[in-house]
Amino acid sequence: MSKLTECLILVDNSNIFIEGMKFSAKKKGIAASLPEQSVPCDYSWRIDFGALLKQVANGHKIIKAILVGSTPPPNDSLWKAAESQGFEVTTYERGFSGEKAVDTELVVSGLKVIYKHPNAAILKLLSGDRDFTPLLKAAYEEGWETELWGFSDSISPELSIIANRTQILDHVFDQIGKYQS
Repeated sequence: MSKLTECLILVDNSNIFIEGMKFSAKKKGIAASLPEQSVPCDYSWRIDFGALLKQVANGHKIIKAILVGSTPPPNDSLWKAAESQGFEVTTYERGFSGEKAVDTELVVSGLKVIYKHPNAAILKLLSGDRDFTPLLKAAYEEGWETELWGFSDSISPELSIIANRTQILDHVFDQIGKYQS
């Protein structure tokens, strides 16, 4: 077991939110509503940011919690809710080809903390994207431990192999979010 007492939490909001909606749909037995929709989503599912932070921190002192995602509509309260629960939030406008700069922002923000923090800690990454391989390798080279958190259907096997530990959000689904029955 790790003797490290601090952690850095990085959240790819789109990855966790979309995969959470898919997991919720599967759990509720919802079928795809559109012919082009290969995997159904439960659009009523919402992340409880405070509960997510507590679950992932798991008793470790949080150095910083960073959440990055796409800019929501002006009337959306999502980011304010995340900030009120302790996240530093960065958003980017979606482009015509989809979400851009989110993964890169998480890598850069994570590396800044890893390289500036005076002692090794635990990097807790909430995403399953293989794009984060260089981040996990850099953390490891700096003496950090790495935990990969995600829903089981979204975790890249290559990324999971690199991480010290993989934590499956399926197991804590009811603690980190809410949906309409």
